[in-house]
Amino acid sequence: MISASPENVTATPNATMTGLAAPSRGSSELATWHVDMAAGATGPEHTVSREQVWLLTAGSLEVTCDGRTEKASAGQTLVLPPDVLRRIHAPESFEAYVAMRADGVVSVPGTEGTRVLPWAQ
Repeated sequence: MISASPENVTATPNATMTGLAAPSRGSSELATWHVDMAAGATGPEHTVSREQVWLLTAGSLEVTCDGRTEKASAGQTLVLPPDVLRRIHAPESFEAYVAMRADGVVSVPGTEGTRVLPWAQ
């Protein structure tokens, strides 16, 4: 059983992620987390090495993925492919649950190397 706890929360300038299932919390293959993003916030442009599935539970978001922008609202699910440039924007605040393989890493254009997602470790 995994419960949300303060030590599994990562706040960035753009959103707050609460880690749920992850290798450090007993999952061997998958990572899941909750995202809370305030209205008007926009995340950095980036790629992720693994497919992600986003289930919106409140509000709406806009995702620009591979040059195309789509809007998703509460109750909808997004499937974002791996290795495709993306950016998430919150025209209104939203909450979502995200799932991906636990070994996914992020790349940001203009920076060297990859980054792990601390909430997915």
